[in-house]
Amino acid sequence: MELFDSLRFKIVRRGIRIVFPESTDARILGAAARLKVEQLMEPVLIGNVEEVQTAINNRGLQPSMFEIIDPSNYEYFKEMLDAFVTVRRGKITEEKARELLLNDYNYFGTMLSFMDKADGMVSGVIHSTSDTVRPALQIIKTRPGVIRTSGAFLMVRGRDQEKYLFSDCAININPSAQELAEIAVESVRTAEIFDIDPKVSLLSFSTKGSAKSPEVEKVVKATKIAKSLAPDYIIDGELQFDASYVESVARLKSPDSSVAGKATVFVFPDLQSGNIGYKIAQRLGNFEAIGPILQGLNKPISDLSRGANEEDVYKLAIITAAQTLLNKG
Repeated sequence: MELFDSLRFKIVRRGIRIVFPESTDARILGAAARLKVEQLMEPVLIGNVEEVQTAINNRGLQPSMFEIIDPSNYEYFKEMLDAFVTVRRGKITEEKARELLLNDYNYFGTMLSFMDKADGMVSGVIHSTSDTVRPALQIIKTRPGVIRTSGAFLMVRGRDQEKYLFSDCAININPSAQELAEIAVESVRTAEIFDIDPKVSLLSFSTKGSAKSPEVEKVVKATKIAKSLAPDYIIDGELQFDASYVESVARLKSPDSSVAGKATVFVFPDLQSGNIGYKIAQRLGNFEAIGPILQGLNKPISDLSRGANEEDVYKLAIITAAQTLLNKG
């Protein structure tokens, strides 16, 4: 796909280090090998060296092509342990911290990113979303000005003739107006990674006052907050999906909007509508849904589906590497 050609060009030979805690899974190893050979990143595998090497051999690959870090023999483990206890600010004992770092590779991988020993992490083919995201929220934390992380899907159809971003379709069940506004602003940053010209629509079942309810008022309030947070961004709401997407409908329902009929970033008012919306586009509209892409963290931590295949791992790792460039400037 042209989209991933563009992303590969951005990250190739940049020496970006991405951690893969689930390093004995065949899907992870196949994707990591491809990423390494193509010089898109330096995959860092976590685990017992002998177990990881056995898995690599079973996959028909050469262990020498990978960097493997065993938590039980990590030279900076004491430094990591101290940093972990410090960042948790008395919420964890040294004994419990040691146990987590040695036995939960998501915590160990997240700490590698926190300590700048790696640039980001990809997990989730074995672990649940909460197992992947919890360490990130406790350690990496959200960027200044962002209350909560969120999950976006890149929606692609027809060899990149159409590219859109849908948020939040993965994390926040019923975000407040403030949280919804922050999701809108963070979604602009994500859209720009994929060379999407971001025109953000905050979606509702109402367009510019056509209906009244607390749900609509939340979106109206969120739109005002988002515009105040990022006055240079093109953001509008509340808009129905047809008014956001179809120019002829936009002329009837919201002729003065800078977004209506031209939206490229769609912010759903709650998780229920976001999850339903992206799956309808995926199944009925023949869009490829890539994600979820976690937004708002200080370092990119990506969560794969446990049903992901090797290609999914490969693509999300590339996106994660591209996200690191936002932090590197």
